[in-house]
Amino acid sequence: MLPAPKQFAFQHPGLDRGEHIRENNDTLDELWPDARIIIIDLQGNARFHDDSQELFFPSGNDLFVLRPATSSYLGHADEQHWFALRAETIDELPTHAIDLRSAAATWPHRQASIFAQARALLYWQERNHFCGSCGNALILVRGGFMAKCETCGSEHYPRTDAAVIMAVTDGEKILLGRQASWPENRWSVLAGFLEPGESLEQTVIREVFEEAGVLVDRAEYGASQPWPFPASLMLGFHAYAKPQETKVGDELEQARWFGAEELRDLVSRGEMGISPRMSISRWLIEDWCARMGVSLA
Repeated sequence: MLPAPKQFAFQHPGLDRGEHIRENNDTLDELWPDARIIIIDLQGNARFHDDSQELFFPSGNDLFVLRPATSSYLGHADEQHWFALRAETIDELPTHAIDLRSAAATWPHRQASIFAQARALLYWQERNHFCGSCGNALILVRGGFMAKCETCGSEHYPRTDAAVIMAVTDGEKILLGRQASWPENRWSVLAGFLEPGESLEQTVIREVFEEAGVLVDRAEYGASQPWPFPASLMLGFHAYAKPQETKVGDELEQARWFGAEELRDLVSRGEMGISPRMSISRWLIEDWCARMGVSLA
């Protein structure tokens, strides 16, 4: 067995989210002037300054003397506090913009994790202006991490959609699939969303059978990755099945078994594309190959 592959994106511990700090508006007001602000535009991109090839995020005082009610407190690390702010509230935006996938591949790990946190939180806020119980307007409280209805008193919290993603093996080969809309020769492990009343293991079994017609005997949890595209958490599994034929459903164009050496050779020759290294999908494939004594590096 080879060493495990490198970690994927958004695995850095990120920030201490400061639960006790969120509760106190006076404390948030005091922190604002010296805090760093990550600005998210309507496309979900981060806006920032690039000072001599180094990331530079504006301070609160650079933008507003007083903390805007629309700001969200993200947390702190190394005595530096961070807030998120929507781009449309700012007159002069920082000149550079970057999407989250690109930032995950190029930014320092902590800043990439902060971006992921900010994007997911602001996405939830943007889509939850009204109370699901009575229909009246919501107000943001607790530093942006809760929305409250002043009419009926309902409390609303950011939601994350759980999805499983799994490397299915029959002991000798790994099961990969491809969708018709993907670039030619692009393959990936299978994935799908949790349904009401399911355990994660049940979801693995159901999704693999629905997508590829393969019966999974057991599934073991491996790792997870926040996936704010827009608001998911990918829960990675190693799944085990007996050797069997595939039968694709409506979601996949193809599904087939690949040996580790075959997979390595196809990728190295450029005849197969797999997910980038920032994703848990790639990690699951590389981890399985490493267990089989094969490196995709």
